[in-house]
Amino acid sequence: MTVPDTGSSLDPTIQHPTRLALVAFLSGCAEADFKTVRERLQISDSALSKTVAALETAEYVSVRKGYVGKRPRTWLALTFDGRRRLAAHLMALQSIADQARAQAQD
Repeated sequence: MTVPDTGSSLDPTIQHPTRLALVAFLSGCAEADFKTVRERLQISDSALSKTVAALETAEYVSVRKGYVGKRPRTWLALTFDGRRRLAAHLMALQSIADQARAQAQD
């Protein structure tokens, strides 16, 4: 039995489930407000803030702050490079799954 080649396309930045869930969610929209993302991922404000900070540093996510009326709001968006890197990561995961299925049939 051979071990599937993960290649260099798996990105360690988004291997954590919360980070992957966040970028996957953002890939389906132009941008989303902080509250919506927090509710969708079912995590605390502090956990989301830490996750966003890590992804912003890695240039996966852009953060835009502003106001709606007098209330502050934060919007999150996946960057172009973030979308490209997510697609490469998902292709690498699919390749691993395909190899595992093929080996299971042998």
